[in-house]
Amino acid sequence: MTALVTGATGFIGSAVARRLLARGERVRVLARAGGDRRNLAGLDLEIVEGDLRDPAARRKAVQGIKSLYHVAADYRLWVPDPAAMFATNVESTTDLMRLAAEAGAARMVYTSSVATLGIPKDGTHATEDTPVNLSDMVGPYKQSKYLAEEVVRKLVRDELLPIVIVNPTAPVGPRDVKPTPTGRTVIEAAAGRMPAFVDTGLNLVHVDDCAEGHLLAHDRGVLGERYILGGENLTLQQILQRIAALVGGKAPTIKLPHGAILPLAYAVEFFARTFRTGEPFITVDGIKLARKRMFFTHTKASRDLGYAARPVDEALLDAIAWFRLHGALPAA
Repeated sequence: MTALVTGATGFIGSAVARRLLARGERVRVLARAGGDRRNLAGLDLEIVEGDLRDPAARRKAVQGIKSLYHVAADYRLWVPDPAAMFATNVESTTDLMRLAAEAGAARMVYTSSVATLGIPKDGTHATEDTPVNLSDMVGPYKQSKYLAEEVVRKLVRDELLPIVIVNPTAPVGPRDVKPTPTGRTVIEAAAGRMPAFVDTGLNLVHVDDCAEGHLLAHDRGVLGERYILGGENLTLQQILQRIAALVGGKAPTIKLPHGAILPLAYAVEFFARTFRTGEPFITVDGIKLARKRMFFTHTKASRDLGYAARPVDEALLDAIAWFRLHGALPAA
């Protein structure tokens, strides 16, 4: 059986590809020509060159597959051209799912995000059913992923496509080559370059547990249902304290109000847009998102899929070790 994995050069996608190979499946990946393929080095898999937004590449990639893990997405909290993000995350997803079904894919897993879920106002942990709508989505990334998930559910309902949805929280661990925003936080904290923090919170999950959750969703998930793939809920202060303890450093004690950082974010974005310097190190949407504690429960995935997550310290240790090995952090 051939499984197609999109986004396999990235963080979660490469972990999914490795997990599939470990259980003996043939794996095909769609990868851009000239892209960073470090996460594919040494893996026995088939590579179809092309961009997710290229219809011809999509058609070629799905030929003869029996399963699809659509992990790829344009994940940025700031974009100069939001239309390109919507084209990748919504339009390309829709076409890829239809093409995969036409090619004979019996099962598909769509990687969404907890960014599409509601956050309870009473401080309890969010579930797959916490109410939310498009107006709650801050920024193009969250909006595009919300709309893509709506499209996927419609494809299941109206066209009977065999798709299961997973909603990963914030992954941590090895092979974070970009790195992700969470990975950048680990690097800066481990290096002692975070003198302060804001009052926010994240759910951290080991990337390999998240990958295993994808396979469990493929094997056991109910079509059209979504499953949170998460780990531990921690405030940013607690995360920084954990990292400091693991590297023998000192955690920051200064808490900054969100309002003090927002003007800086606007200024940095203006500079990035004016001088085309790329994604800024802080963004307006990122600061707005940080006002909420992104706490979730993976009870449904544990109950229905048999999903489990290891302690977050193991994820942080694996991330720190990988960043040290690859020069993002000095050796211990």
